[in-house]
Amino acid sequence: MRELVVLGTASQVPTRTRNHNGYLLRWDGEGLLFDPGEGTQRQMIYAGVSAGQVTRICLTHVHGDHCFGLPGVLSRMALDGVAHPVHLHYPASGEDVVRALVSLATPGIDLRLHPHGSAGAIAPGLEVQPLHHRIETYGYRLVEPDGRTLLPERLTAAGIAGPDTGRLQREGTLRGVRLADVSIRRPGQRVAFVMDTAPCAGAEELAEGADLLVAECTFSDDDADLARQYRHLTAGQAGALAARAAVGTLVLTHFSSRYANVSPLAGQARIRAGGATVTAANDLDRIALPKRRQSPPRPT
Repeated sequence: MRELVVLGTASQVPTRTRNHNGYLLRWDGEGLLFDPGEGTQRQMIYAGVSAGQVTRICLTHVHGDHCFGLPGVLSRMALDGVAHPVHLHYPASGEDVVRALVSLATPGIDLRLHPHGSAGAIAPGLEVQPLHHRIETYGYRLVEPDGRTLLPERLTAAGIAGPDTGRLQREGTLRGVRLADVSIRRPGQRVAFVMDTAPCAGAEELAEGADLLVAECTFSDDDADLARQYRHLTAGQAGALAARAAVGTLVLTHFSSRYANVSPLAGQARIRAGGATVTAANDLDRIALPKRRQSPPRPT
């Protein structure tokens, strides 16, 4: 199963209807928990998510609304007797904060710490890029390897049928027929998380070709001065990012408490989002990943 479970959508100040950040990405056999803010453990209960589903925890940075829920989540894992290793990824400059938070948790799980301090791959299929915030911040992208879509008419013309089809897929060539001759490239799915940041090259790199982009949307376009001051995105900037990157679905989140109604922010994003579908996330939303694209979002 692949889906995004939204646990919280507030920014620095939670509201009666929006908890601090928290996002669980179910990705086949993995559960990646991004930015567990205060109250995440309780939100997991409301969402029907067990602690045992989490295999990785990814912190974009160590501002409290993105990490103060960590001790509670880890403690719940220990209480539930989670046996599998849990990998914790975070910016290296946040080492002291992360270790302090971990020290508050009930011990008993196999927690493995993975600080990172530069762009690149940090685990199979998982990569980071630096963002532009007030402290060191990284966004994350999960990338599935590209596959191949078989073309029945070419298989027939090449005389490939039945069990030979599977053999060709496994081995790449059969009786002089190459897999590339009877198929086209199918882009692997991409999911990107761009949290607290001003517009920057790292955000562009993460968003490029994403099927699902989860992006902060702290401020309305009407409050662009505040966005510049605190190094956040406006709704329109998030939409424009999605358009430039040929994103499939844009999920807006991390809303300032000053906006009781975020529909206008979603509207601002849609105006600039190009062909991307735009969704303003609410707590406890479940968002299915879009279907795999049958061709690259841009010509190659």
